[in-house]
Amino acid sequence: MPDLRADLIATARALRPAGLNRGTSGNVSVRCGEGFYITPTGLPYDALSADDIPLMAHDGSHEGHRQPSSEWRFHRDLYAARPEVGAVLHAHSPFAVSLACLRRDIPPFHYMIARFGGDTVRCADYAIFGSAELSTAAMQAMAGRKGCLLANHGLLVAGRDLTESFALAVELEELCEQYWRACQLEHPVLLTPGEMRAVLERFRGYGQQ
Repeated sequence: MPDLRADLIATARALRPAGLNRGTSGNVSVRCGEGFYITPTGLPYDALSADDIPLMAHDGSHEGHRQPSSEWRFHRDLYAARPEVGAVLHAHSPFAVSLACLRRDIPPFHYMIARFGGDTVRCADYAIFGSAELSTAAMQAMAGRKGCLLANHGLLVAGRDLTESFALAVELEELCEQYWRACQLEHPVLLTPGEMRAVLERFRGYGQQ
């Protein structure tokens, strides 16, 4: 049986080469039975071993000798509310952080916004990291969505597994960069609500299931 902890560590280590993270910021989790594995707080990803990965329960308790990421609450709340979610990823990628610091939603400047489940990528209200208030804000921004920005913080995505969550994070950071660059010239021309509805319909059967 595959070791989910090894897959989790591999995903965490892939964040930096993909330009999504530096140092020990950000966090990744994967559903496991009635709980979830999550990266520990404050440890370099390159130094992680399977024994360093805590297994968390939905009551906030954990097994293992390492403390879980301080952001475990929005991971836990996403798993509890959305049975289709199998992995959650949070990163401090540069373009997502830049837009999150402006506290603005990403509008439908590009049709790939629809990959995240709607005609915008929302920016959650600000709350201090690791708090229940941040999780509440994140859950509101993630309603019906696979990704959002966290104000003055970073990005958050939720996918069916680690592979999809990583791909969503890469896609969201790329969209943030494209929107940022387009805004340097002038305000981008946005797709209309009707155009986005057509794209969202196409996305219902997009990709391999």
